[in-house]
Amino acid sequence: MHTSLALLLELGVILVGLSVLGAAARRWSVSPIPLYLLAGLALGNGGIAPVPAAGDFVEIGASIGVVLLLLTLGLEFNTAELTHSLRRHVPSAVLDLVLNATPGAIAGWLLGLSWPGVLALAGATWISSSGIISRLLSDLRRLGNRETPAVLSILVMEDFAMAVYLPVLVVLASGGTWWQAIIGVVVATASVAAAFTASHRWGHHVNRWLAHPDDEQLMLRVLGTTLVVAALAELVSVSAAVGAFLVGLTLTGTTAERARAVLAPLRDLFAAAFFLAIGFAVSPSDLLPALPAAFALALTGILTKVATGWYAARRDGIAPRGRLRAGTALIARGEFSIVIMSLAGAAGHQIGPVVTAYVLLLATIGPLVTRWSSDWVRRPRVERPRQP
Repeated sequence: MHTSLALLLELGVILVGLSVLGAAARRWSVSPIPLYLLAGLALGNGGIAPVPAAGDFVEIGASIGVVLLLLTLGLEFNTAELTHSLRRHVPSAVLDLVLNATPGAIAGWLLGLSWPGVLALAGATWISSSGIISRLLSDLRRLGNRETPAVLSILVMEDFAMAVYLPVLVVLASGGTWWQAIIGVVVATASVAAAFTASHRWGHHVNRWLAHPDDEQLMLRVLGTTLVVAALAELVSVSAAVGAFLVGLTLTGTTAERARAVLAPLRDLFAAAFFLAIGFAVSPSDLLPALPAAFALALTGILTKVATGWYAARRDGIAPRGRLRAGTALIARGEFSIVIMSLAGAAGHQIGPVVTAYVLLLATIGPLVTRWSSDWVRRPRVERPRQP
């Protein structure tokens, strides 16, 4: 009973606090994500006001939050649009890998890490946060912008690449052999290909089954199916976010519009838990020694992601304003970097302080830079001549 009372009290205080922060963010016309991240830092272990009873809820809610964020992002597009965009942006994905993994690999070598540690740090600096970016695009009302398909293509190909990267990292970090890593890659790659093919060819059957005139039934069917698919994706070493995104792609038309409406409150609640969880994962006492390296990596990561988004948007014929918006939207790092850090740390490769400081910096700075980027390139006002 005491634990329940503590849980209810802490959750109530957290939600009220997030409400105040969200209202302040709207007052300042910025995304609430940076404020939620800082709140997580203050409320996590080692923070100024830890909430131990609510920790498990936040951790579980964070997993659901990523799934819902990617599901609602998938609802904005369809398989045909995504397939066309993915084919067009293979060169963008290659540039993304080269520009953003290289700084992490160099930093790992300079820090004297082992080769698995170098590989882990390269992955942590490479992958953008699909969860943060999808919420950010929604907050800033940019889902319908012309540069958004280019941003989405980069994110989806990064998530698909994790199906290859994570099995290799797990095996090598734990001292496994190359043939074990190859088996894991083959299984994960085949699973992603099969899921994407099924979504493209038979998605209309799924759409027909999930559709229901009652909002409650629609919510339960879509949410339940998404969680099952996300779990199956994790089972074959593919990101749950990829599975949720594919479910979103299968829903089209009126069903997709209604699903967005009924799932929006749930998405916002669990997305807040996701942002809090990133802050919870950081102990403030561990940040200070790692800040110099993290600042250097963060500055480099901002420049390389802007270059990546600029190039990808240019391939779609987007004007410079849109190219800058695309580049700044990709800055934030988050869930995958934390996962990579955890896998490497479990195998004894100590990249935790640097990665946590790096993620916190870019997850906080990225949404602010994205919000203000349009102001930096705002078209000059044309003054009309005064009438005599």
